[in-house]
Amino acid sequence: MSDAAQPTAAEVRAAAEAVKVALDRHLAAVEHRTGEDDPAVSEAFNALAVAAEVYDERLYHRYDEVTPFEIPDPDDSLPPYAGPEEPNALSVLIRRDYAVAEPQRLLAQAQRIADVEGDDGTGAVVGSSVHAALGVLFGEYEPDEIASRHKEFGLEEGDSTLWVAAAEELPEPGEWLSAPFDHADPQQVVCRFDVSAVFDEDDLDADLDDLEEQEV
Repeated sequence: MSDAAQPTAAEVRAAAEAVKVALDRHLAAVEHRTGEDDPAVSEAFNALAVAAEVYDERLYHRYDEVTPFEIPDPDDSLPPYAGPEEPNALSVLIRRDYAVAEPQRLLAQAQRIADVEGDDGTGAVVGSSVHAALGVLFGEYEPDEIASRHKEFGLEEGDSTLWVAAAEELPEPGEWLSAPFDHADPQQVVCRFDVSAVFDEDDLDADLDDLEEQEV
């Protein structure tokens, strides 16, 4: 980080005050919890995690110092790796979530694709079926292209994750096609990559601003 981009001492102090406020609110939520899955406790926990991470970032970039706080990482949910030390094969498991934010856009795009594919007059009629539209869309484009053009297709991104799992050897052709995701073993995962709004730095700053406003 350049000197010009470094947080000011006042910004570091504000982040520290936000942690104190978040701590108090978390304790109060825990003391008054209404059940095991009380949403107020979860909300207070997330706010505390946000405040602690922002403070840690600002403290480091201003003073080259760190805190003892540790924000849980998604990788911590995986068990210790127990796969082969030198894998001879691997599986790449990908999950991407989307919301159908604009059904009419999705339907129009799918119908356009169907019309082009059936230029001899045999093209599919998507009509008002989102189910059919999704079949056309994912039958035409690779998942990576859909990910990069999702807004064009009326979709809104949710969370995504990618697991790279090791194996001693490739399975026999067609062996797992009937149930492709049933045999994913977390202990074979070499590495994983997650994308979520939870990790959005801009959202962290926005949440900190909210905490600071509430403190005033």
